[in-house]
Amino acid sequence: MKKHLLLLVLLPMFWLPASSQKKFSVYAVGFYNQENLFDTCHDEGKNDYDFLPTGSYKWDELKYSHKLRNMARVLSEMGTDVLPNVGCAFIGMSEVENARVLGDLISQEPLKARGMQFCHIEGPDRRGIDCALLYNPALFTPEDVKLYPYVQELEKDSAYLTRGFLTVKGRMGGDDVAVIVCHWPSRFSTDFYRESAARQVKVIKDSLLTENPDRKIFVMGDMNDDPTNKSMREYLAAKAEISEVGPGDMYNPWYNILAKEGRGTLAYDGSWNLFDQIVLSPNLLNQKGEKDYSSLKFWKNHIFLRDYLLQTEGKYKGSPKRTTAGGVWLDGYSDHLPVVVYLVKEQK
Repeated sequence: MKKHLLLLVLLPMFWLPASSQKKFSVYAVGFYNQENLFDTCHDEGKNDYDFLPTGSYKWDELKYSHKLRNMARVLSEMGTDVLPNVGCAFIGMSEVENARVLGDLISQEPLKARGMQFCHIEGPDRRGIDCALLYNPALFTPEDVKLYPYVQELEKDSAYLTRGFLTVKGRMGGDDVAVIVCHWPSRFSTDFYRESAARQVKVIKDSLLTENPDRKIFVMGDMNDDPTNKSMREYLAAKAEISEVGPGDMYNPWYNILAKEGRGTLAYDGSWNLFDQIVLSPNLLNQKGEKDYSSLKFWKNHIFLRDYLLQTEGKYKGSPKRTTAGGVWLDGYSDHLPVVVYLVKEQK
C-alpha cells in the first residue's frame, strides 16, 4: 500500500486502556445516489429519452460535463473529514446509466489523481439506471463481482424488470469483505416490493457469511425506505442499537440519526427521510464491552454535508441542490446527500 494513502490515527484515550499507545488504520466507505448520471446518447432498449439533447431535460454535452465535474467533486471529498487527501476506500452508487459514464466519471481529475476504478454490471432496469461500486485500488481489492437479479415474488409482476443487487467480494485492510449495493423499488410501489428486496438481500448476506463467517458485510444503498420502516427493521433485521444485534442481524447506525435527531439524506414536503444507508454485519462490531480491533471494526458514521450541496434560497432552501428542479437546470448535484462510515483496525 502506498505510504501516503495509509493514515495511522491514534484514537482518543477513552477508546483505549489507560496504558495503551496503539496505532490504528482508519478506512472510510460511503454511498451516494448520483441522481440520473446519464450520458447524452441513447442506449438501445432503454427509456433514456429524457436525457438526450432533444429530450425534456435538453441534456447536452455542457450539462453532462458539469454533472461529471460536480459528482466527482463530492465523491472525492467523501471521507476527507477524517482522511484528508485519501477519502473513501469504496463508494456504492445508484442511478448511473452505464460503464461509459463511469469511465467518464473516473477520468475527472480529483478521482483520476487517486487512480479510482469501478465495478459495474449492466442491469435490466427499464430506464437504464444501475448500481456501481467506485473504489480506490490502493485501499480495496475486488475479487468477485456479481449482479443478483431482483426476483418478482408476485406472478403478475413477472414481466417487470428492475435493479438487481450488485455484490462485490474483496479485501480491505487485510480482511475479507463484501458489499451489496442496492437501489430498492421506489415509493411509487407499495411497501411489499421493498420488503421483498430486503428478504432477498438478507438471503444474499446470509449466504456470504455461510461461505465465510469472518467476512465483513456491508449492505448499502438507496433503500427508498427509512431505517424505521419494516423492510429495514424487520426483514433485513437492521437494528438500531449494537446491543440488539444478534448473529443473524445487522447494525443500522442511521436509525437514531433519523428517529432521535430528525436528520436525513433527502427532503420531501418539508421533512427529512433517510433512505441512503450503510448497514453492517455483527463481525464489524465490538459488542458487550469488547475492545478488539484486530480486524476491521465500526468506529463512527455521518451524513456527508457541505454548504454547496444545499439550496441556499427559494422554496427549497436547505434541501439538497438537485441537477434540475421544476424544469430549470440548477447545475447542482443530487436530490440525496451522501453517507459515510468509518472503520478502524489495529496496526501490528
